[in-house]
Amino acid sequence: MILAIDMGNSNIVIGAIDDEKTYFVERVTTNHGKTDLEYAINIKSILEIHNIPLSKITGGIISSVVPPLNSTLKSAVKKIFGFEPFLVGSGMKTGMNIIMDNPKAVGADMIVDAVAAKKNYPCPIIIIDMGTATTMSVVDISGNYIGGVILPGLKVSLDSLSGKTAQLPYISLDIPGKVIGKNTIDCMRSGIMYGNASMIDGIIDRMEAELGMSASLVATGGLARFITPLCRHKISYEDDLLLKGLLILYNKNL
Repeated sequence: MILAIDMGNSNIVIGAIDDEKTYFVERVTTNHGKTDLEYAINIKSILEIHNIPLSKITGGIISSVVPPLNSTLKSAVKKIFGFEPFLVGSGMKTGMNIIMDNPKAVGADMIVDAVAAKKNYPCPIIIIDMGTATTMSVVDISGNYIGGVILPGLKVSLDSLSGKTAQLPYISLDIPGKVIGKNTIDCMRSGIMYGNASMIDGIIDRMEAELGMSASLVATGGLARFITPLCRHKISYEDDLLLKGLLILYNKNL
């Protein structure tokens, strides 16, 4: 069993996974002010909550889009377990060709998602990851990573809408019953929820047109489970997709 960590701009996803199953997926807030000891306490507490002894964790791997915290998180893992985790980056074996202008500049999370999707779904594949930003990555029929799009995340859009307009309040992300809202709150919810769903549907249509064929569709990320049911396309949801990708990369790079 390994410790798999994905550090995003808003949240750090922490999980324990092996070839048999994912034992848990938890999220803590990404905080630039925390020390390695504080992150170590977070990780140790999560393992205790899930009754997983430290001795069961035999290795670790981190994917990060927050470079300033990389050394802090690596140090936190080392404090607990005594080993230094892998860090996803250039030079790591992925088993995937990255056909981009600058392959080294592609976000680690996007590559990890693609590696996991390629193992579990027929190509071509479109992978939707909804976090602080919404990313949509494409794996072509030959299994190559060929690019994608990066969009403002759902909460980023909502915070901008509420923060920049004096009369629009901050709202919860409940799914509205109808598209046509009858009050300000419902109108905002419809705009954010159905707007994001329609945006994803529209980009999928354009991506499939460029590919010249239909693609397997898979979504992950904390917010995807709220949006994908509203999409017209059939999209599989996997909360632990990125952790599965991290396990694959860990095993490839032992």
